[in-house]
Amino acid sequence: MASMRRGYGTKTRMCENLHRPYQRGFGRHCGCPSRGPYRRRVTSTEWLPWRVAMDRALYGPGGFFVAGRGPAAHFRTSVHASPVFVACLLRLVESVDRALGRPARFEVVDVGAGRGELLRALSLAAGQSPAALARRLRLTAVEKAPRPADLPPEIDWRPDIPADITGLLLATEWLDNVPLDLATPTPTGWHYLLVDPTTGNERPGPPLTPQDAHWLHHWWPGAVRRGEIGRARDEAWAGAVGNVARGVAVAVDYGHLRGERPVDGTLTGYRDGRQVPPVPDGSCDVTAHVAMDSVAAAGERVAGCAYTLVSQREALRALGADGGRPPLALASRDPAGYLRALAAASAVAELTDPAGLGGHRWLLQPVGVALPPPMAR
Repeated sequence: MASMRRGYGTKTRMCENLHRPYQRGFGRHCGCPSRGPYRRRVTSTEWLPWRVAMDRALYGPGGFFVAGRGPAAHFRTSVHASPVFVACLLRLVESVDRALGRPARFEVVDVGAGRGELLRALSLAAGQSPAALARRLRLTAVEKAPRPADLPPEIDWRPDIPADITGLLLATEWLDNVPLDLATPTPTGWHYLLVDPTTGNERPGPPLTPQDAHWLHHWWPGAVRRGEIGRARDEAWAGAVGNVARGVAVAVDYGHLRGERPVDGTLTGYRDGRQVPPVPDGSCDVTAHVAMDSVAAAGERVAGCAYTLVSQREALRALGADGGRPPLALASRDPAGYLRALAAASAVAELTDPAGLGGHRWLLQPVGVALPPPMAR
């Protein structure tokens, strides 16, 4: 999805039980993947670069994201958490639509669409928006998994990003699942880390190519014990932005910036709502945070105009998600209305909590159009 999340060929994300970013060093206590519905799908013992192992485990035949129940069965994302998230995205759609002069066809392309949850919700919400916009909307899910049988017919389903998009390209927790290489220092310099896909054990491999060595030294200058080489993700995002003719490309993901990269990296796994060791055998999600500044620079070079990078808290508040508690006086005047307002405030609080889903960063890259208010900075 160059690469594609669940369409390669999400993530240190908040799981339902943990609601906190990944920390290395947890115990291997979360259950044996050889039991239950997510048995190991990679059984041959061979040492592979992490990028190859991740690609096979996530997107190969029987891979984690192309088989089984889909991502929603394993981790909670902003899309699953609350309709407030979709309402904010609809406001962004309406803003971009105005900035584009209300084109005859406005496309919304969801890259790494899972089982189409976001576009299903957006389609329902758009039905309550001005009729002129609803009639012009064209919804496309980009995903490697087969089309769900119950997906509404108005949602297109394809394995690759369409060209010449006019509208909005969305990539919510996609880049963190774009496979990447890992590196470790040795007495002779930085080398790739190889992994046994059946166990997750690692050992040093060959030295880095000049391109990957340059990326590591430029974008992860403080790396000491291990580094996560994001060049494949830069290429994936640049490719996605390159498919937008006019509009805005938006990536929403957990990430970090140069100067604050985690010393031990962020690679982890998720299965059935629990954080598990990142064993690339097809039995779990394997994910790592995104170097958002590196990705942003790659997209900016393609688009030829500046990007905006903000926290999810800033983005959702700019799009109308307040999160303030309703006044107590409302409880006596309109008890049902008070409860609805309180539930909405709780949903916004979850989406904007910096220790949870609010830890996402939003990268907005305009192409051929000025970034519309309220997202312009």
